[in-house]
Amino acid sequence: MPDENGPLFTTENTESTKGSLPSVPSASSAVKNPVSVCGGERHAHGHCATSHGCSRCACPPRRTAAASGILNIDKPQGCTSHDVVARVRRLTRQKRVGHAGTLDPLATGVLLVCVGQATRVSEYLMGEPKRYLARIRFGTATDTYDAEGQVTARTEAIPSLEAIEALLPRFTGRILQAPPPYSALKVEGEPAYRRARRGEEVEQAPRPVDVYDISLRDWQPPELELEVSCGRGTYIRSLAHDLGQAAGSAAHLAALQRRAVGSFSVEDATSLVEFEALVAEDLWQQLLHPLDEALLRYPALLLPADDVKRILNGQPVRVGTAVARELRRAYGPDGEFVALVQGDAGAGVWRPHKVFIAQE
Repeated sequence: MPDENGPLFTTENTESTKGSLPSVPSASSAVKNPVSVCGGERHAHGHCATSHGCSRCACPPRRTAAASGILNIDKPQGCTSHDVVARVRRLTRQKRVGHAGTLDPLATGVLLVCVGQATRVSEYLMGEPKRYLARIRFGTATDTYDAEGQVTARTEAIPSLEAIEALLPRFTGRILQAPPPYSALKVEGEPAYRRARRGEEVEQAPRPVDVYDISLRDWQPPELELEVSCGRGTYIRSLAHDLGQAAGSAAHLAALQRRAVGSFSVEDATSLVEFEALVAEDLWQQLLHPLDEALLRYPALLLPADDVKRILNGQPVRVGTAVARELRRAYGPDGEFVALVQGDAGAGVWRPHKVFIAQE
């Protein structure tokens, strides 16, 4: 049933907020390559003009000392995840910057940007559970499975609330899901979206994905609002498309907000405008989360000083009981995060898996 507090998405507000999704144009009026990037207009020279003008945008601050940590950015609608990473890299003048899980231009919400050594833990962040708010529009299907695509089907058949509720359990648990034709997954060595843009028919075999929970939040025909908790590799666009087909209708993803990745939530995220203001004041590093926050699923292991030196030299250590193939967060006696270590039960030791501090 719909959430008793009513819908989280409003059509009156076109700005992304932490508690709702912006309204988006219908599939028939949407464009695949929006001009607006991160809230500004992209000019011929490639820079993004913001409220402060292009001159400042093209002249970022001087290089600062190397930093490490995780930024929780509230991605605005209309820019790619790569755009956000490029903007963070330019503003901070940090060399090593990447993200931990792509959000489509249509989507808003939590985008984890890894800086410095934290780029080495992005794979673990990608494996964290994710939570989304999705608005699905019945009656039209598109080639991209979202509002940015070309309409491929229209129907007047709109399912009832009862029919939708009966179908949702089918999409929960370990399910097989085919990725959208427009995706970054490679087909014979080439991203699927490139083939789709050339007009080639793209069919990808269904893959197992984990959908932990689906909650129906609101139903205002023809639009449905769902909250979805899922694992890595789940396409909410495919969920919308497949739900439309299962209901004997057609559907596409009209809006999407990523509410959380693991312990990182949109309520604690920083907008790009706020981030830029802190960069101007040289305070942006206050936003960095320690990189071991990406690894909290693994137990901690406290090492004496001598064992820290051994780990830094690539040597195994004997501390407690080593569990076969289990990963632990290793800390020195001063509480500094040193490395991820892996158990070797046969030898009774913990071996360095990834070391995060340099030997002095």
